[in-house]
Amino acid sequence: MSLVNKPAPDFTAQAVEKGEIKDMRLSDFKGQPILFFFYPLNFTFVCPTELHAFSDSMEEFEKRGVKVIACSVDSVMSHKAWLNTPRDKGGIEHVVYPIVSDLTKTISRDYGVLVDEGVALRGTFLIDKDFIVRMEQVYDKPLGRSVEETLRVIDAWLFFEKNGEVCPANWKPGDDTMTESAAGVSDYFGKHH
Repeated sequence: MSLVNKPAPDFTAQAVEKGEIKDMRLSDFKGQPILFFFYPLNFTFVCPTELHAFSDSMEEFEKRGVKVIACSVDSVMSHKAWLNTPRDKGGIEHVVYPIVSDLTKTISRDYGVLVDEGVALRGTFLIDKDFIVRMEQVYDKPLGRSVEETLRVIDAWLFFEKNGEVCPANWKPGDDTMTESAAGVSDYFGKHH
């Protein structure tokens, strides 16, 4: 079952951020958009490429006021060890956003991304300022995500929230939008045929 249009499942868990272990409650970030994403396991292969890609794009997320939070079923001690491992050795040294430990697998289960072998699929959730899930993407373990596409979806949601117009397929900031009506789609296709 999709979580889109539903309140985000809240949780309190330990996380590692900038080398420090701390307790974190997801709803503490209510009032700003949250990008919450799962990855399968620490010390694997596709995962570090994704964690670095999100971290390397933090300036873009911050410009949009988005809090980025990652999560896996590993322990906080495993997160710390991976954060202390250099990028060229397969580590995630210098990743700047918090990484949540879901050792009990409760969070992964609540978000519907837990698979039989006890790890999470690559789930990505955009949670709006009112704590409602607005986007859910789930990829299988071999498939790395596109941060560019994630930012595009965030831009589309933020545009809709601000302006009330919907964003057609492949929309990017600056492109035409449309009203949510038959006349709106006719007008859009009249300009783009």
